[in-house]
Amino acid sequence: MRKTMLAAAAILTISSAAFAQSTAIVTDPAPTGSVVLPGEVRTYVMEQNTPSVVYDGDIVVGTTLPDTVEVHTVPEMDGYGYTVVNERRVIVEPKTHRIIQVLE
Repeated sequence: MRKTMLAAAAILTISSAAFAQSTAIVTDPAPTGSVVLPGEVRTYVMEQNTPSVVYDGDIVVGTTLPDTVEVHTVPEMDGYGYTVVNERRVIVEPKTHRIIQVLE
């Protein structure tokens, strides 16, 4: 009986260690890729006549624009804002001003 309990305990220990090794925790996605936007967001942003602002910095995914850059909201689409910086349209997170996609 004791050997059976020890064997069961050993199996549980081994299986839990194997499970722990296969678990990955992602805290923040890498800013190198693009977000898949709903088509309505892209269409809306491309149709707007928004003046461009000058920004002395890289316009790339992951960049946080300063609070002085006006971000416009996309109606009925929470979580998406946009602006035009250095003649390039960008989709940003409205609360953080972080660029999530550069439209070409």
